[in-house]
Amino acid sequence: MSPTPATASFLAARDILLDERENAAAARERFRWPDVGAHFNWAVDWFDAIALENDSVALWIVEEDGRETKVSFREMSRRSNQVANWMRERGVRQGDHVMLMLGNQVELWETMLAIMKLGAVILPTSTVLGADELADRIDRADVAHVIANAADAPLFSHLRSRADRSEVGRIAIGDVVVGWSAYADSNRASDDAPGVLVSSDDPALIYFTSGTTSKPKMVVHTHSSYPVGHLSTLSWLGLQPGDVHLAISSPGWGKHAWSCFFAPWIAEATVFVYNYSRFDAKALVAQLDRARVTTFCAPPTVWRMLIQNDITERPGALREILSAGEPLNPEVISRIRRWWGLVIRDGYGQTETTAIIANPPGSALVAGSMGTPLPGVTIALIDPLTGEPGDEGEICIDLSVAPVNLMSGYLGDEAKTATAMADGYFHTGDVASRDERGYITFIGRTDDIFKSSDYKVSPFEVESLLLEHDAVAEAAVVGAPDDIRLNVTKAYVALADGWAPNEATAREILRHAAEVMPPYMKVRRVEFFELPKTASGKIRRVELRDREVQAAQRGEALPREWREGGTKPST
Repeated sequence: MSPTPATASFLAARDILLDERENAAAARERFRWPDVGAHFNWAVDWFDAIALENDSVALWIVEEDGRETKVSFREMSRRSNQVANWMRERGVRQGDHVMLMLGNQVELWETMLAIMKLGAVILPTSTVLGADELADRIDRADVAHVIANAADAPLFSHLRSRADRSEVGRIAIGDVVVGWSAYADSNRASDDAPGVLVSSDDPALIYFTSGTTSKPKMVVHTHSSYPVGHLSTLSWLGLQPGDVHLAISSPGWGKHAWSCFFAPWIAEATVFVYNYSRFDAKALVAQLDRARVTTFCAPPTVWRMLIQNDITERPGALREILSAGEPLNPEVISRIRRWWGLVIRDGYGQTETTAIIANPPGSALVAGSMGTPLPGVTIALIDPLTGEPGDEGEICIDLSVAPVNLMSGYLGDEAKTATAMADGYFHTGDVASRDERGYITFIGRTDDIFKSSDYKVSPFEVESLLLEHDAVAEAAVVGAPDDIRLNVTKAYVALADGWAPNEATAREILRHAAEVMPPYMKVRRVEFFELPKTASGKIRRVELRDREVQAAQRGEALPREWREGGTKPST
């Protein structure tokens, strides 16, 4: 069967990125977003096309107890057709919003493809959410159907859709649940292609943002913006056909779609998943080695835990190692480089985008830098005060070049969409600087940066310096209100194993800060604290800032805080 024009255009664009995998400049020069036409359905026009007669492994899941499942491209294509046809019999229609609350299990990948094939809209949802959060999301996103494991069915009792208050359709995986359709019945459905025609700009996915500073927004991506847009993510990851790719990411968040769904299957690589109940660095690395994983992406927290566990020996087949979620501190990169002989390549993007800035394979790395704009992406740094582009400012995407890999907007919130797209740019809310070679270095969120004695302080920069000390496993830095300096630098610290949360440790960290930081930046207060995080693992500095502001308004010193010049917690 000859490829459709859309498939051929997508393949040609992908192959340019594969050809220029280690030549970032040539990739940027040659790459153009593919013309997929008015009607493009990635699950059909791409995945089914590469799955034809293809018995190589598309998905490989290993459980903590050693059980494992392998599914070929051919079988995944056939099975997703079955699921799509069965879901249509259950009342799922084109345009319906379908909430998926599943872990890393085969049914997650089957249903994502099936929903796309029906032209319905996927709402990936974290399995850690409670009943109230789910009710809010079902109401705000006008969810028509829910797919969840039987064990989670009680969380969805009495939920109704907002538009007409009708009952939400329910599909349960696993045990039979009264009032829920049994997913196992889909095995009896036809495996013929569903044959639904979608427009390239129809909604395909709705993601809830992680909500680090406000109530989660609902990000709408089309059949182009994520499925086609993740060509940029492929460029960053450096994947090749036949690779085995492991990305540590939880379902429900955009990064999972980046690195566990779209980018690997665009490359015709195997998605490898290792499920565990509790993180074990040695067990993880043993799996990397056993499965001959070639490309590995993990958030900064995992890389720090690998270092704390002295994982000095590199898994045998690893070629590319990556980090995303939050900027990775230079000390971590340096340690892994000494041990493994590989450089962790940072990448940057948001739920609203695919990867937009990164260090691609073969590029020269600048310590601490996120890299350069990826192929097809035009970045401007806009001064928040003047609105003028320069070499320091908010990271923005130039809308005049019609970026493919950008959301269509926020569901049900035209005002926030307009604000995000104001003045001809998409505004990320992140601030960075650019050097003379074009390398972009993260400074902080626009709402995280604070002033101390009229100097701007970047929490990320302070945290990076703190992490150079062996006592610091993780740190979150905020500005604590101060009558003289406006704010002073306060560090909330999660300690590494073997360090006690006492006076001696606090004094040691303050001494280190005084040695490696200029006076305006240096940490003047330390508190040992369990860092508040979103469900996706990002630190909620907003909670820590609020804590400091409230203490200042009460005129109270926090009782577990050590301050510069003192040896005991304040009272």
